[in-house]
Amino acid sequence: MLRIVLFLVLIALAGAGAAWVADQPGEVVMTWGGWRASPTIPVFVLLLGLFAVAVVLLWSILTATWRLPGRMRRRRHEKRHARGRHAITQGLLAIGHGDTGLARRHADTARRLAANDPLALLLHAQSAQLAGNRVEAQRAFRAMAEREDTRLLGLRGLFIEAQRADDAVGAVMIAEEAIKLSPSSTWASHAVLGFRCARGDWSGALAILDSNLSAGLIDKQAYRRQRGVLLTARALELETMDRDVARESVMEAIKLAPTLVPAAVLAAKFESEAHQVRRAMKLVEAAWLANPHPDLAEAYAHVKLADSARQRLQRVETLAAKTPADKAGHVEGQLAIARAAIDASEFARARAVLAPYVNDPTQRIALLMAELERTEHGDGGRARAWTLRAVRARHDPAWTADGYVSDRWRPVSPVTGRLDAFQWQTPVASLPSDKGAMIEASAFEEAMLAAPPPKRVTAAPSESPVEPVEVALAPVPAAQDNLPPEAKEASDEVAKDEPVVTPAEPAEPTQEPAESSPVAATPVFRTRADLGKPASAPIPAVIPIVRAPDDPGIDDEGPSDEFAEQIGTSKAHAKAQAGGWRGFWSRWGA
Repeated sequence: MLRIVLFLVLIALAGAGAAWVADQPGEVVMTWGGWRASPTIPVFVLLLGLFAVAVVLLWSILTATWRLPGRMRRRRHEKRHARGRHAITQGLLAIGHGDTGLARRHADTARRLAANDPLALLLHAQSAQLAGNRVEAQRAFRAMAEREDTRLLGLRGLFIEAQRADDAVGAVMIAEEAIKLSPSSTWASHAVLGFRCARGDWSGALAILDSNLSAGLIDKQAYRRQRGVLLTARALELETMDRDVARESVMEAIKLAPTLVPAAVLAAKFESEAHQVRRAMKLVEAAWLANPHPDLAEAYAHVKLADSARQRLQRVETLAAKTPADKAGHVEGQLAIARAAIDASEFARARAVLAPYVNDPTQRIALLMAELERTEHGDGGRARAWTLRAVRARHDPAWTADGYVSDRWRPVSPVTGRLDAFQWQTPVASLPSDKGAMIEASAFEEAMLAAPPPKRVTAAPSESPVEPVEVALAPVPAAQDNLPPEAKEASDEVAKDEPVVTPAEPAEPTQEPAESSPVAATPVFRTRADLGKPASAPIPAVIPIVRAPDDPGIDDEGPSDEFAEQIGTSKAHAKAQAGGWRGFWSRWGA
């Protein structure tokens, strides 16, 4: 509306001016040599206007003609650049859906049409990466690193290529150069921090962490936690070399991260050595409430070095009572009590604590039960059964980071280099998925645990002396490769206590042995000659021994060749009945 009003005002002013000029009397006289003209004022004004328009038109034609080549070049360049941008767009889309050939063609077109475009360099580098041409990718990223506007992007690409080539030193040098250019670069700071932690340069790692805080990459709470992790790692490394620096570091760490388990354990150890028992107990209790851990229970039990085993048991019970029953750490408290009770010879207490978990035990529970059976009753059979159950039992929580399971806490994940990645949790890979393959083994273990301790039964006296043969239960084959270290030690100790099959000297029997009264699940003493005859008395139920999956074992159809020779059968029959690799070769041999 305002423009219309303004336009009407201008028309009115122009009309008023033209009317004023038309009303002016007089004429204008122009002479040039012998030429003379004297038009009136309105005619002169009209001629002057036409002359101005002609001059403007002529000037426009001249300038347009002068600028025409430049405009043509610019137009051609713009079309070329538009085609290059189109090729870049289509090439990036081809990379997105994994079309290597199409991406390569578009990259060549973009490099020909828009060689100086940063996106053309990026497309060329990524298409080379997609095709697996690392030399071309490095050349493209190096060209980007030499440009001012794409230097950081080029360094990032060179860093990735160095990682793919397993050049850790080169990758870190590139990351450090990127940090100098841009301290707020997340990937560069992450890489340098992980490298310095892996190298044990804790002071350099702390400096990088301070730089990350200044650049705003992490907040204050995350900074305190990560600084506590780095200080704890330095304290653990210097514990045996420089105890003063280690103590100073861990005390600062426990203030920054009071729930960090290794920091609480080491700080409690230093406080206990300084006879600050109450402070040490408070440090462990604070970490226990947030994350119950067996190392915390161990540190809490030995906070006073001169205490007896029963006093340590009472202290552990106090710590376990502080854990709410609805937390997962309640199990850790019960296991700590059972451990302390076994050390204090309070076997009834340990058995009562472990009773709710024996139906579905974890490896630690099964090993504690094996130790309890061996220590309290000296029952090697039950201890062996619990050790076997520990092999197949569910895994206990462990220090886990990015799928990597470690036997100790570490400050940085070895997989991704992430700081404070290890968590005390059950590894995902060890979660049970199929229990069908464990039915036979579970039935065997239950039978061994339910059966009373074996007792030897001698045959009834006969008129002629008979040499008995002692028959002992064969050791259960266990998968020793998958056995935890504690289970291996327990299995070795149990194996030492097991009876060995010791056949007596052969003797000519003169009379059949008298029938013995049937005893359930007990070994039977029989003569060597009677081994080939059916038993006249009811034989106790035999518990089948389940062999390991990777053990060829012996066929279940007949006796092995060792016993076949003893009972007088032929060697050919023994070879035919042999199982496993021995039977395989005997069937192909002479």
